[in-house]
Amino acid sequence: MIHYLTIGIVLGLSAGVAPGPLLTLVISETLQHDIKAGVRVAVAPIITDLPIILLTLFGLSKLSQFHNILGVISMAGGFFILCMGCQGIRAKGVVFEFREGETKSLTKGILANALSPHPYLFWCSVGAPLMTRAMTLNVGAPFAFIIGFYTSLIGAKIVLAIMIGKSKSFLSGNLYIYIMRFLGLILCVLAIALFYDGLKLVQIL
Repeated sequence: MIHYLTIGIVLGLSAGVAPGPLLTLVISETLQHDIKAGVRVAVAPIITDLPIILLTLFGLSKLSQFHNILGVISMAGGFFILCMGCQGIRAKGVVFEFREGETKSLTKGILANALSPHPYLFWCSVGAPLMTRAMTLNVGAPFAFIIGFYTSLIGAKIVLAIMIGKSKSFLSGNLYIYIMRFLGLILCVLAIALFYDGLKLVQIL
């Protein structure tokens, strides 16, 4: 169970600090309005991701006997995580533009996350397969993964909103870049593990 909690925390932290539509919105809402507006955007995944999780888990449950398909999905997840890791290693800070507008931070966050491909790609290729394997080991393991993932995902974005609200130069500073590169290396290691699991499922190893 601790194994899946740790994986969830690592993936959540990486997704939480990685540049993307939701992080850009967290930043812009924080700068345009205040830290509370950025925090409201940060919690949007709690609302938008539940249907995605349920649908992907249902789909994988129908494929549980098709090891070759699950192996391909695992390798696709490894490729997705590897891309995230490489982006993190090459991180050079965040540059973005925003326009002034009225605050409807939570609504904006829900729309940005629901219309972004990242949650769908993550849960189809990485999150749901990991939870499916976790269910076969321990009834608490998938919950540990979910708790670790969303606590660190949302927590990271909230911390970023607070730090940006206090110091607008944080995202272009060395600390953020070093954090991204460190998490990028960890993701590359996790990608190798997913590739390995996929190769075993398709009986290449």
